[in-house]
Amino acid sequence: MSGRTHRHDLSPFTHEHHFASAGAGARSAALWQVTWVTLVAMALELGVGYWSGSLALTADGWHMGTHAVALGGAALAMHLSRRAGHSQRFAFGGWKIEMLAAYSSALLMVGVSLSLVWQAVQVLRDPQPVAYAQAMGVAAIGLGVNLLCAWLLARSAAPSEPQEHDHAHGHTHGHGPGHGDHNFHAAWLHVLADALTSVLALLALAGGLWFGWGWLDPAVALVGAAVIARWGWGVGAEAARALVDASRDTQRLAEVRRRLESDGDAKVADLHVWQVGPKAFAAAVSVVADAPLSPQAYRQRLLELHWLRHLTLEVHRCKRGIDEAGCD
Repeated sequence: MSGRTHRHDLSPFTHEHHFASAGAGARSAALWQVTWVTLVAMALELGVGYWSGSLALTADGWHMGTHAVALGGAALAMHLSRRAGHSQRFAFGGWKIEMLAAYSSALLMVGVSLSLVWQAVQVLRDPQPVAYAQAMGVAAIGLGVNLLCAWLLARSAAPSEPQEHDHAHGHTHGHGPGHGDHNFHAAWLHVLADALTSVLALLALAGGLWFGWGWLDPAVALVGAAVIARWGWGVGAEAARALVDASRDTQRLAEVRRRLESDGDAKVADLHVWQVGPKAFAAAVSVVADAPLSPQAYRQRLLELHWLRHLTLEVHRCKRGIDEAGCD
């Protein structure tokens, strides 16, 4: 027997650790599209700005450049994540590369909000003359570009973002394009935040031009800064939790435990659930029972949990104590 070579078919027990959600390719393509749209708008604004001597147009051109960096970073992160998903160097695929991009985008949004606060305070302390008509033209250009980008992103996410009912949570998902994809959602919020600032700027500039309300421009900037900071904080908090495998979600844990212990004999001794992709989770479970079933039998109890994409399960027979009481 010692000289025999054992050959086993492992295909039923192996799988790729690439947990991309449906429509990831379309979302990635949309991110590259909006990156190029933003770069083209940046080049046009910088070229016309330097040619005409318009500081407002030049400043907005460089502002567009920062958004191109953020959007391009999100697109690059999706590309690197897909490559990492087929590499054994990454234990659970490259999803956390996208989380790093989402976290970076959140930091950039918070940085933008702080910059807006600083500029607004400076203007309130020392008001400066504003070329309202020229500034409104620049804001209108920025709004048009951002609305186009927002539409491209929303269109790419729409086919793959159905209203999905999560039985583990008892509610329906649907919180904006790519909500389950934190990296894509962060990029979309980034575009939305810039569109919001353009709308608020147009309102403030109109008030200054038509009614002489010079204070409205910095006041509206403070409102916009608060909204952007809140969005950035939310995205950053979600990404940070994913990066350190933390979660406020206890219902998934409870659902796994309830299903495994449904026969009244099995007890879950150790349970860990963490996120490994958009709407994809992994679990490591230790089950103890007086009359343990096969691991496959316990796996069958979790098949309806479609969010559970990777399961490591160990089964132990209960070690009875002196009183023969079992593992109650």
